[in-house]
Amino acid sequence: MVSREDEYAAFVRARSHALLRAAYLLTGDQHLGEDLVQEALARTHRAWDRLHETGNAEAYARRVMYHLQVSFWRRRRVAENLPGDLPDRRDGNREDTGAIVLRMTVEQALRSLSPRLRAVVVLRYFEDHTEAEAADVLGVSVSTIKTQTARALEHLRRLVPELREFRTAEGTGR
Repeated sequence: MVSREDEYAAFVRARSHALLRAAYLLTGDQHLGEDLVQEALARTHRAWDRLHETGNAEAYARRVMYHLQVSFWRRRRVAENLPGDLPDRRDGNREDTGAIVLRMTVEQALRSLSPRLRAVVVLRYFEDHTEAEAADVLGVSVSTIKTQTARALEHLRRLVPELREFRTAEGTGR
């Protein structure tokens, strides 16, 4: 018979990578993302007895991550500004240079978004949540999600002109 600890360990092994990817996109930093996932998994472990029966462990862990990140944004802190960019590496494949530059440009543009706008973009376009689901996760209204999505996309399109071609499906809630 499989113990609950074994089930939890299997859950962590199976879903950690996806949770880390979402946390990195939320925080914009690998180490902060790892810390966020670690705290979410610790809280998920404490609630495992009731979560494993309903099968909502991943949804619970993701919700904890988003709520922790929102709480972090609300704290007063000193702004951190890292000067300059990393130097270009010359040993890469020249065929992929355009894709790499675009990816780095999009990543830098995402980092320039406010944490709240970044969370909306991550939920809507990387996690593929509906407006209603994103509003529920962040604890805001659907109209707030719509407004913040429009602001975030406008900001990203201004910084990355290649994104101007990207359009959302109007009126579908997706």
